[in-house]
This record gives sequence, C-alpha cells and structure tokens, in this order.
Amino acid sequence: MRRTRTRSAVLGTIVLLGLVLWSGGRDGAVARQDGGMAGMETPAPGTSGLATPAGTPVSLPPVDGFYAGQPIQFVHTEASDARIAELLTGMMGSPVILVPQLADVPASALGNVYVFANGVRPERAMGGPMGFQPDVFDSAPGDEAYSPLRAVNLVTWAEDAAPRVLRAAEDIRAAERAGELTIERPGAVVNMPFLTWPGGHR
Repeated sequence: MRRTRTRSAVLGTIVLLGLVLWSGGRDGAVARQDGGMAGMETPAPGTSGLATPAGTPVSLPPVDGFYAGQPIQFVHTEASDARIAELLTGMMGSPVILVPQLADVPASALGNVYVFANGVRPERAMGGPMGFQPDVFDSAPGDEAYSPLRAVNLVTWAEDAAPRVLRAAEDIRAAERAGELTIERPGAVVNMPFLTWPGGHR
C-alpha cells in the first residue's frame, strides 16, 4: 500500500509540475528547434508529413532529446498512466493514447528515459515535459538493448548541487553516485520511438 501511495505521489508531482511549467514557461517554443539533427529534413511543426485518407494531416510532432551525448528526435505515442498521457498530450498538442497494459511489460523489455524535474531550463529549444532540459535515453536503434518502450526515471538535482545539462545516461548515473541528484522510478511506461539518432533516421 505504501509503495502504491509513493508511486501515485511521484506521478502526481510529474503532472502538476509539468502543467504549471508548460502553461507559463514555454517562451514560444516550437516542436523543432536548434537541438535537432543537423541536415535532416523534418515535417512542419505539428505534422508528421503523412495524411489520412481524408487528406487531414497526421499530427505527430517530433521532440528533441539526447542519447550517448548526441541529439536525437523521438515521439510520444502511448503511456501507461492517465495523468502522464494527459500531460504529454497537452505539451505536444497531439494525442498520447492511454494504454494501462504497458505497465505490465517485463522490465527486460524496457529501455529507460530520464526526465528532469528541476535543473537547467532550455533557452530556445523545447525541453522535457517539466520545462527543464530534454529527456535522456539509454539506448537507440541498433543497440541490442533498444526498446521504444521506456520506463520513466524522474531525475531531481540536490539543493546543494550545481545543475548542468547532462546528455548521456552514464553521466546521469555518475551524478547520482556522487550524490548530486536522485532518480525515482514511479512505474510509468511510455512508448517513445526514435525518429532520428546518431547514424540513422526513419
């Protein structure tokens, strides 16, 4: 029971902080800005470049992130938690579908995504769902451990730490070992397939 309450509290914090920060702190950010892969052509913000049979553009905005120190782009498509699905839908203006069964996926089939609850705010590019630095991933297509299904890891800098932008999962774990930040796993799973990654794209 205590574990359930802790998980609910963490998920509630994610949504509350995200709604507050994104409602007032986006500073006119758009879906694709300077953090994208140089030289890659992407669809106009708010569309995927596809169309439905009726001719209506499909809204699937790309999101900037980091993997192994390099910029990548990805999309949110489904989430196991209703509050996170609602937060991501509001953030991107594109529906993130609630699929509670994702929470039942074995840990061996999940990758990790690191979402920052505090720290460095992006100056121009869109950041993570709480308004801080972009999300960081621990695997990409081509890696043996790659999975588009991601366990959410909530990263919080300590009060006496010097926050900085971290671009690799190894750097986050090193900062955790040094006592600079904490990592919580609230149990939420989000489907986050990559669009671009070092050496590849869809």
